[in-house]
Formats: sequence, structure tokens, C-alpha cells
Amino acid sequence: MKNNIKVLRAQHSMTQDQLAEKLSVSRQTIISLEKEKYNPSIILAFKLADIFNCKIEDVFIYEGETE
Repeated sequence: MKNNIKVLRAQHSMTQDQLAEKLSVSRQTIISLEKEKYNPSIILAFKLADIFNCKIEDVFIYEGETE
């Protein structure tokens, strides 16, 4: 799933390490999220939206299913 995590993190002047610490995950998890190689749990998605003070829809981009 596409996301705006890297952009939002930069807007909040936050390093990958800082974001990882706030989420209690590894920096590798943040890297995987930003490279769109990992889809987070719904709980992690809500935490990201809370940290960036926005809606989940502002963090993640649902493109629907392709046929």
C-alpha cells in the first residue's frame, strides 16, 4: 500500500530512529514502511496518524484492487 510516511516524517522534522522509538518498533520497520514493502497493522496505522496529527487516509493511500 502506498503511503506518505516519509513526507510526513520530514514535515515533522523527525528521523527514522525517532519515529521508530515513538512507535516502539525497529528502524528497519520504518524503512520497510517507507519503501512500501510492509503494510502495518491497523493499530500501528492509527498510531502513525496520531503522531502526525492527521487522518489515516492522509498517511495511507488505498488504490483499490486491480483485476
